[in-house]
Amino acid sequence: MKFLENAPLDRLNDFFSHLNLGERTIKGFLEAYTCKPAGIDKKLSLSLENEILDCFGKSSDTDSSSPADYSLSRTSRKTLIHLILTLYHMYPDYDFSAVKAHQFFTEESWDSFKQIFDTYMFEASKEWVETNGGGSLLDTLHRSLDEVMKLNECEIYSYDPDSDADPLLERGAIWSFNFFFYNRKLKRVVSFRFSCFSNLVFDIFLMDEIHSEEDGEIFADMDI
Repeated sequence: MKFLENAPLDRLNDFFSHLNLGERTIKGFLEAYTCKPAGIDKKLSLSLENEILDCFGKSSDTDSSSPADYSLSRTSRKTLIHLILTLYHMYPDYDFSAVKAHQFFTEESWDSFKQIFDTYMFEASKEWVETNGGGSLLDTLHRSLDEVMKLNECEIYSYDPDSDADPLLERGAIWSFNFFFYNRKLKRVVSFRFSCFSNLVFDIFLMDEIHSEEDGEIFADMDI
């Protein structure tokens, strides 16, 4: 897989990178990848395929587009592998288990994604209109994803891991969501993670770290 530069997504990433809303800060990023295997991806794909087959076996049923089915067809296995490979590229220092990751992926529709986005990104959407004018944040996101991914051909998955399987579980997080837009025809996937953090909690953690560093410097200068 390979990271793809995309100007439409870069504009949104610039907005999400510094969205301070007073008591809370929202962080988000969109990343596009090609699903064409390269280098270590081929070896990792084979390893994931074997892990999935050992756990679930092959299915002779008709192909299902959801990787959350327990009798995984060839198409479902391939989809799951591409999604996990995307996670590996996003977080290269984290070891994802195919069997565990399989439990955390859920197929969504654009309407279900829109409902979550409208609910949790309401303040961010207001800030977008005030800053950029024109269309809404969701409309801009839709156009950008459609330009990169052709949304009408996409499958959408949410990824909701437990705390042990979330490589970006940050202190002070109030909520976070992970979505993947997958186009098997284009062999392309876009990940979208957006999170909300308490500025108050973050400030407390920051002060604790500063005090810990100061205490360390004091003890470092003492003769024992």
